[in-house]
Amino acid sequence: MSSAKEIHGVFMIADLSGYTALTEAHGDVSAAKVVSRYVEIVENSLQPGAYLAERVGDEVLVISPRVDGVLRTAIKLRDEVEQEPYFPTLHAGIHAGGMLEENGRFFGTALNLTSRLAAHAKGEQILCTREVVTLATHIRDIDFRALGVVQFKNISKPIAIFEVVSAFRRTEQKVIDPVCRMQVTPETAPAMLPFRGTTYYFCCFECAKAFAEHPDRYVES
Repeated sequence: MSSAKEIHGVFMIADLSGYTALTEAHGDVSAAKVVSRYVEIVENSLQPGAYLAERVGDEVLVISPRVDGVLRTAIKLRDEVEQEPYFPTLHAGIHAGGMLEENGRFFGTALNLTSRLAAHAKGEQILCTREVVTLATHIRDIDFRALGVVQFKNISKPIAIFEVVSAFRRTEQKVIDPVCRMQVTPETAPAMLPFRGTTYYFCCFECAKAFAEHPDRYVES
């Protein structure tokens, strides 16, 4: 007899944008240290009612019975990751509904859609569905920007997606190292190189060297 049980709530999947590039550029040991630090940031970002349900590599699943728990966790997590020196950016997807849990593993259509949203999000972006927007009408300090309708792979119906916008987001000018995809502050970057009229900044001289040798690998033509 199956021991699966249905869970209703709000779900967030978040992972690090460019994690594969980071691993390729700096190796498995450095990447593992980044993931370890990332999990610490996730745990410290959890708001009341939200909990870390599952982690696979750099991907985390956060669940809460309340929409504000997940939304505020997502915003704090994104902001804390942005403040971390020499770190990848975060992208996340949030959906509300039901999914199945069995022996600590989660699955179902709601989880699939949440995963598609996270993958669709750009670095530093949090996306959600209309279900989340409807539940969050009472939250005054979080807004939602409509981004249109998307047909996701293996999802039967087109989905209206929204960007989560915080009124109190901290801002600091950062750019992305084109080699390892980590965030870099231009004023303190160890290296920079001009290419085709644009200046690129790097987290270390090794990334700058890799870019100088094969810039077309890292810059879209």
